[in-house]
Amino acid sequence: MEEAGTSLAELVRAAARRRPDAPAVVAGEQRLTWAELDAAVDRAAAGFAGRGLAPGDRVAIQLPNGLAWLRAALGALRAGLVVVPVNTAYTDPELEYVLTDSGAGLLVAATDRSPMAGVPVSPGPPDADGPPPEVAADPAAPSFLAYTSGTTGRPRGAILAAAALRANHEQCLAMTPPPVREDDRVLLVLPLFHVYGLNAGFGLVAATGACAVLQETFDPRASLALMAEERVTAVPGAPPMYQAWLAAADAANRDDPAHPDAELRRGFAAMRMASSGAAPLPEEVWSAMRDRAAVTVWEGYGLTEAAPVVASTLATGRAKPNCIGGPLPGVELELRDTATTGHDGQPEDDEPLEGPGEIWIRGANLFAGYWPDGADGPDAGGWLGTGDLAYRDADGDLHLVDRRSDLVLVSGFNVYPAEVERVLDAHPAVAESAVIGVPDPTTGAAVRAVVVVRPGARLTFEELQSHAAESLARYKVPTSVHFLPALPHSLTGKVSRARLRELGLTGTDGAGVDTEVVVAGG
Repeated sequence: MEEAGTSLAELVRAAARRRPDAPAVVAGEQRLTWAELDAAVDRAAAGFAGRGLAPGDRVAIQLPNGLAWLRAALGALRAGLVVVPVNTAYTDPELEYVLTDSGAGLLVAATDRSPMAGVPVSPGPPDADGPPPEVAADPAAPSFLAYTSGTTGRPRGAILAAAALRANHEQCLAMTPPPVREDDRVLLVLPLFHVYGLNAGFGLVAATGACAVLQETFDPRASLALMAEERVTAVPGAPPMYQAWLAAADAANRDDPAHPDAELRRGFAAMRMASSGAAPLPEEVWSAMRDRAAVTVWEGYGLTEAAPVVASTLATGRAKPNCIGGPLPGVELELRDTATTGHDGQPEDDEPLEGPGEIWIRGANLFAGYWPDGADGPDAGGWLGTGDLAYRDADGDLHLVDRRSDLVLVSGFNVYPAEVERVLDAHPAVAESAVIGVPDPTTGAAVRAVVVVRPGARLTFEELQSHAAESLARYKVPTSVHFLPALPHSLTGKVSRARLRELGLTGTDGAGVDTEVVVAGG
């Protein structure tokens, strides 16, 4: 496979040679063809070389979605540098940690203020005339250090080589229909500093020569208007985006009850491919998009360490709610016994495990371990344990259950937090919930609910416990509750149970926040 190691910058050059006058990027008032984008990348690469940076040096980029982000990242790659994408919401201490850990030699940001001594700052991508530096391509060399939050402790830089990124393009594009085609106009509002927006978003645009329609920050009504105006045909999304679009439609319907969902349907009128990843998409959201926007949302699953896409309902051709389908072509996937099952209907003999089991994967799209020494990468056989639990249904399609690290083992019985959360969230007074395990001297662990109550509603622990007991086995019912005004979320919308544990909510005192907390006895 001759082009397996092609970098994103080289894909841009290939698209420019193949379709020089075709639209490449729409970013506000800025519109560039592939030839124009390629020339802008050349100037940025020359600018990086002029800053004294050598191939292999790291460049951190902390910019919002836009042409400047693309010029900086692609220019750095063309100059042989390693790109360190940085969350725009990071505080100075968080940014300083990433700069220190990666050994970045330059920070490209929206300001010239340096967060730490010794790291120069470029306000926007550097720009210089003249040819870009000639750099020998090495598909196995790091292209990106993508810092992941992990479950505990400091973020770690996942080493993503050009070969892994390119392999994931080919795996995605081998599905029928492909998520991106040459004639697509793709909305990129997912942050480019996240590997989902970066590679499953712009990476597939560059690989096909499609057109990226960039939006700096997500505003549901503004994005619907942009999608209608630009005739957007594909959108890689996340559950909070679809929830926000539906909520915006509800608001518009109140203003114009004679034309229900007109704004929503205009935004999705040209849509060929709507996909969702990064967190499970609630069934009611999946159904509402189908019924109200006339759009099928194809759900997928991935992780930073897989560059990122692993599975999709597109791979099976069966769109289902609460389902991630099957592995992409070229990705091997196994469900392996977690060694904590056996009391909840799981196989205990040599029959094939249908789950829940931990997802293990193997493929050319996997990362090379964590910076700087490649620690904790795929094993000697090329397999990587994801820490995510899933099961297969009768069709063989995969359904996510939970994180293995979030599993609560009560008297030897598995409790999957997501199952309990679905029940709690069905209570009319509950706005959102999370479930974590707490130590228990009798059962080893017990279930604690962390709950956000809807505005104006009241809820006691006894009411919540009674509600849960109607649908859950006794060992799954929360034995304590902690009320909070809001839950911590990741940038892709997942509730961070790890953050709740870090906040000390796994203690045994049951102390409450903002409202009375009642702890069950016994």
